[in-house]
Amino acid sequence: MANLRPATWENYRIHVQAHIVPVLGTVELQRLSPAQLNAFYRYLLTEAGKEGQGLASKTVRNIHNILHRALKDAVRWGYLVRNVTEAADPPKGKSAEMRVWSPDQLRAFLEHVREDDLYAFWLLVTTTGMRRGELAGLRWADVDLEAGRLSVRQPRVVVANTPQASEPKTARGRRSLALDPVTVAALRRHRARQLEHKLAVGARYQDSRLVFTWLDGSPIHPLRFSRWFEQHARRAGLPRIRLHDLRHSYASAALAAGVPAKVISERLGHATIAVTMDIYSHVLPGLDREAADIVARLILGGGSAVSEASVNKPLASGRDGEDDQDR
Repeated sequence: MANLRPATWENYRIHVQAHIVPVLGTVELQRLSPAQLNAFYRYLLTEAGKEGQGLASKTVRNIHNILHRALKDAVRWGYLVRNVTEAADPPKGKSAEMRVWSPDQLRAFLEHVREDDLYAFWLLVTTTGMRRGELAGLRWADVDLEAGRLSVRQPRVVVANTPQASEPKTARGRRSLALDPVTVAALRRHRARQLEHKLAVGARYQDSRLVFTWLDGSPIHPLRFSRWFEQHARRAGLPRIRLHDLRHSYASAALAAGVPAKVISERLGHATIAVTMDIYSHVLPGLDREAADIVARLILGGGSAVSEASVNKPLASGRDGEDDQDR
């Protein structure tokens, strides 16, 4: 498992120490059976966790995947004849229902934080769907304000409560993103204020070269962005969602506006377009109906509420999306 990202390694370590070893640690490897694993999964679903109320099915599925990978190595190294996890029945691992904001709610949030020192951060999350770690690790060297683009190269993630630079989450996570003029202007203002702070702090300024820092230039712990977001959302009177759900809100709104799924997948840095379609399947039924109506009106003509101009205009038309969810 030497090729794992540090954050993934830490997540595996926590699951092994907190759940796998306490229950299965005394079982001889060759005596482990599918029935024992099924009983283990039932225990995790019903009795494990801090308050004994059980773990989420997605978490249990992740633990199963850790065991599967470990036993697969054991088979490869000759310690086992077969991988018993393949005969076990883990839960499906469905994610909790996704919670997103509508475009109107996103606009209300941005209006609320307009005077915040981190307005450019909030705007970038909303207009690009970038992950928290990607923004926390964004450097000015990765931003080309003249071209209106930025590159995602070195996320800053939390491992054992300690921030550290990491590789992108997927191979396609290393990507270049176009920026809209409003976001570029916000970044220019943010850069100007940062330079003013640098002059005011003087020799005590810590030049981390990051875009989003404390006033003295030192890096901000990624978890603080999540806490500040929760505070802003509460004060703005908006439904409670996580910072990561802004990424989901961006993607849901983009799909509902007609932006091709392939483009959204590339901007989000998903490993494949199938990942994007699976995560945002809640948006697809409405789009399917709309596509059926538009194409039928275009081909069949007749009394249509949709004009030819509206049919022929670009799909990214800004139509509002709908509200419809582990780190």
